[in-house]
Amino acid sequence: MAAMGRKHLVKDFNHFITCYLCRGYLIKPTTVTECLHTFCKSCIVQHFEESNDCPKCGIQVHETNPLEMLRLDNTLEEIIFKLVPGLREKEEQQELEFWKKNQPKENGQENLRCLPDGGAAGGAAADDDGDGGEDGDYHRSDPQIAICLDCLHNTGQSGESTVTDLMKRFIRCSSRVTVGTIKKFLSLKLKLPSSYELDVLCNGEIMGRDHTLEFIYMTRWRLHGENTYPMVLEYRPRIDFG
Repeated sequence: MAAMGRKHLVKDFNHFITCYLCRGYLIKPTTVTECLHTFCKSCIVQHFEESNDCPKCGIQVHETNPLEMLRLDNTLEEIIFKLVPGLREKEEQQELEFWKKNQPKENGQENLRCLPDGGAAGGAAADDDGDGGEDGDYHRSDPQIAICLDCLHNTGQSGESTVTDLMKRFIRCSSRVTVGTIKKFLSLKLKLPSSYELDVLCNGEIMGRDHTLEFIYMTRWRLHGENTYPMVLEYRPRIDFG
């Protein structure tokens, strides 16, 4: 009975919830699928800028692109936030300050607003405090990111004439917005048929519809030293390689 009533301290679990690289608590725990070792997302992405090997066991993760072998562990993240009081709030505040510091001044930018499916960009409703203003700006208080949406011409596709440049190419939205939401936004602004499919690319690579803007910025855009802010995403009619 005494054993059943024993209380465990957070430090008892530190071996399982701390990062091998920074020695802090795992933030956005990201697992290497080749060896199943887990690190902070930012730590392992930065490590893979210099090496293709796992920093803990030394196994080669991938010959050319080790970032493809990373998977976020959302379950572990929730466990850590429950174990460590105040960690979630601290990280959200630091993330918000980061995006504020790296956000350019507004210059003809447009905010992502409510989409036809009834959900706001980033999956949130209007703020209760009414800060949205009279223009119906419903994006939530997530960390914000500015992006530029460029139409990719000369693809040789029959539907190219249907896909044109946006009147306002620069938008500001939650960093948690997904590529799927960006596609809905483009379809709405370009008045495309519901059956029309688009590709969204970053640095020439097609992005998956579940990729968030934060993930693309951290793993695709920022890694190219010559890239500047804001992040540029290109869109074109979907190319069927099948």
